[in-house]
Amino acid sequence: MVELKTDTSIDAMHAAGQVVAQALTAVRRAADVGVSLLELDEVARQVLREAGASSPFLGYRPSFAPTPFPAVICASVNDAIVHGIPTRYRLRDGDLVSIDCGATLDGWAGDSAISFTVGRPRTEDLRLIEAAERALAAGIAAAVVGNRIGDIAHAVGRVCRTAGYGVPQGFGGHGVGRRMHEDPDVPNEGRPGRGLPLRPGMVLAIEPMLIASGKDAYHEAGDGWTLRTSDGSRAAHVEHTVAITENGPRILTARVPA
Repeated sequence: MVELKTDTSIDAMHAAGQVVAQALTAVRRAADVGVSLLELDEVARQVLREAGASSPFLGYRPSFAPTPFPAVICASVNDAIVHGIPTRYRLRDGDLVSIDCGATLDGWAGDSAISFTVGRPRTEDLRLIEAAERALAAGIAAAVVGNRIGDIAHAVGRVCRTAGYGVPQGFGGHGVGRRMHEDPDVPNEGRPGRGLPLRPGMVLAIEPMLIASGKDAYHEAGDGWTLRTSDGSRAAHVEHTVAITENGPRILTARVPA
């Protein structure tokens, strides 16, 4: 069932979303060659603590997971698409990093993700990230009253495919509210004009995932969480929590430029 949020609830979700935005900004600033993924997780934990927020990631265990998630961020490097568990791995020159983070504040959740490079970037990685950001922007632009879920999915997928990138099937966005994952599912490919109508008060996480090689295949790593590209090519993942309003999409996790 899809819950429609009131304006007051959306304002509360914006507060949670801003904690997520602050955590991602802090992690991005801290990320450098030689910094470990566990150290980045601690940076995010500190932001959550100072804001009086909790993590919807920490201890989360969906049906597919063999163990509860042990961190407050997902840290996916290079060929990892999503759900990477932070480890002692220290970032290397040229790494492509995707960080996903959530926060729960006063009973409401926010969820967002960024991708970036560390050290000297590869040109092809910058193109991949730029395409992911364009796909996210296209999905958000389609998140308007009168459209349907398929319009968001089509907008995201068209950018990804036109740029020549793969789209991992079966993973995409979702509703957000009191819980991090709610109805409806928001695929990263779809047919326009199909699916659930978009109504004021719906809050969605829109999250493109792109595979550089143009192939869609992925596999689950041995930790039971991380999804990796099957051909070893690099991946990017970006996400915002967006409210559908009569005045257009409202990005609840928008980050203030550094």
